[in-house]
Amino acid sequence: MARSAVADQPVRRGSDYAVLSRRISEAGLLERRPGRYAVRIALTATFFLAGWAAVVAVGDSWAQLLMAVGMAVATTQVAFLGHDAGHRQMFRRRGPSELAGLLAGNLAVGLSYGWWVDKHNRHHANPNHTDEDPDVGGGALVWTYEQAAATPPYLRWLARRQAWLFFPMLLLEGFHLHVASVRALVGRSGGGWSTPMRHRGVEALLLAAHAAGYLGLIFAVMSPAKALAFIAIHQGLWGLYMGCAFAPNHKGMPMPTEEDNLDYLRKQALTSRNVRGGRFVDVALGGLNYQIEHHLFPNMPRGNLRRAQPIVHAYCAEREVPYVETGLVESYRQALAHLHEVGRPLRG
Repeated sequence: MARSAVADQPVRRGSDYAVLSRRISEAGLLERRPGRYAVRIALTATFFLAGWAAVVAVGDSWAQLLMAVGMAVATTQVAFLGHDAGHRQMFRRRGPSELAGLLAGNLAVGLSYGWWVDKHNRHHANPNHTDEDPDVGGGALVWTYEQAAATPPYLRWLARRQAWLFFPMLLLEGFHLHVASVRALVGRSGGGWSTPMRHRGVEALLLAAHAAGYLGLIFAVMSPAKALAFIAIHQGLWGLYMGCAFAPNHKGMPMPTEEDNLDYLRKQALTSRNVRGGRFVDVALGGLNYQIEHHLFPNMPRGNLRRAQPIVHAYCAEREVPYVETGLVESYRQALAHLHEVGRPLRG
């Protein structure tokens, strides 16, 4: 459960983070990079739109199954732009950030931007905290021995085998994100909306436009059998890609509790894991491979994370804060080992 790294940390307040923040700011790494983002947005949009144009050009052919693979990659890259917009990495002002997020998330991907921002901000505030982080709360998977013990009988078969089933389950994540988006838009609790959203009506219209455009184009171009196969592959691989991009970041890392008194620096660094790699990994994971830097400075433009990494690494060494960095395969191994371990009591 990796508790020792948390337990061994001295009680600190905010001064350690203030020093690091000053160093990062002096290096100019918190400045927005509009030119770089203009190029990134243009390239990603071209990739995405050209992909759909190719789908139309290929027509009613089983070659569309290969096109679905490419569109899963393109859709994930657009989703990464929505992630950046949600953190205001592109623009300082809320308005342009929300516009970019709504276009990337709701219209292009079919994912509620408002729901995702609410959920993701709660994750950033308390990463890996089972009572506060929705990413490790109750669900199909269990992340702690306590969650395993409380697993209802009908889910215990899954919890016992969750390490083996993790990647196959990610094939359903894309469909889950669509369903969760709609539920967040219409869900009510205690006489009000269950999920706060600033632009609920706009989000609903954009999600409807996405569904109409997506399904309309696919079924207009392909026969029903090919269309359904395309949707299954596209949505399945999109969910798998998204899960594979986010899974290395925190799974298998320490999970703080209410008893832990961690300052901001340690709360973020101890629960996060970086993934080593070159420019290809940077692009493939949308910058999320610099998870420690991203969690410490969530509004830092994606292109600056690589430059911030040596500064943060050196500072953590100065303050004797563990800084975890692994290869991509090893990050998955650690995440799966954690899932296997917490399910052990259910295997008897």
